[in-house]
Amino acid sequence: MRLLSPPLITVLLTVLSSTRSEPQGFPNRPDTDLRAALERRIAAQPGAEVALWFEDLASGRTLGIADTLTFHAASTMKVPVMFELFRRADEGTLDLDDRIPLVGRFASIVDGSSYALDPADDSDDALYDRIGAPISYRELNERMIVRSSNLATNVLIERLDPTRVTALARSLGGEGVVVRRGVEDGVAFRAGLNNVTTARGLGKLLAALERGEVASPWATQAMRGALLRQEFNEEIPAGLPPGTPVAHKTGWITATTHDAAIVYPPDRPPFVLVILTRAIPERADAQRLMADLARIVWESYPPINPPRAP
Repeated sequence: MRLLSPPLITVLLTVLSSTRSEPQGFPNRPDTDLRAALERRIAAQPGAEVALWFEDLASGRTLGIADTLTFHAASTMKVPVMFELFRRADEGTLDLDDRIPLVGRFASIVDGSSYALDPADDSDDALYDRIGAPISYRELNERMIVRSSNLATNVLIERLDPTRVTALARSLGGEGVVVRRGVEDGVAFRAGLNNVTTARGLGKLLAALERGEVASPWATQAMRGALLRQEFNEEIPAGLPPGTPVAHKTGWITATTHDAAIVYPPDRPPFVLVILTRAIPERADAQRLMADLARIVWESYPPINPPRAP
């Protein structure tokens, strides 16, 4: 399991420090220009439904487009699951290094019927070879966030209780974020019982994480580190300058692609950007759209401080 390297931790701590020392945040430009540019790009994608939430974490300035519209959460719901896990670790009710059985079957929330996940539909299919063996909470979280493992997610959800995950999300301002079930609970899906989110609600959760409101400092650093190690970077990060640190979580199902990010520019305070999409049949088209929207946000604001001479 990869850990957050000391140099990267140092960079992030410097960024966080600069956030507190730059209360003005992004320059106070009219939002109308940025909104118009974003809406033009969205309109250029036939049939697409898109929600977006932007928040400047220094000034608190926000911009939303359809930001309270409810979407199937896909794997973005793994963010509040991680929050609940680290809250429990903070409370001392579990130890992240405790090892539990890696089970392969789960109970539907509708009728308790048993179901299993299909490794072919999981982005981390290697974990299935370890079913029946012990695994730590720490590794389950790493695989859930970094590799978006559905198997790890379901093991954690059954241990943590979706109602508690949702309650924590709501307490942190996660408006419209509801975690009801594990992945591939087909009986629940057919009953309309899905995990859902809004762009604003998911953005508020990431902002709470960056402000240190979710858990203790060590837990905040650990969660941020996992999000920074995300291995799927074809959406928001693809629209940013190469090498820009992005702590984010993607999610996708049929015709639905999301990304929710904290972006750390080198020359201005961090910002939150959440983009949710649906009704785009080809995932590559959704990824291009999301990268373009991220690029528009990035290019709409000049650096707060001019680059220093070497």
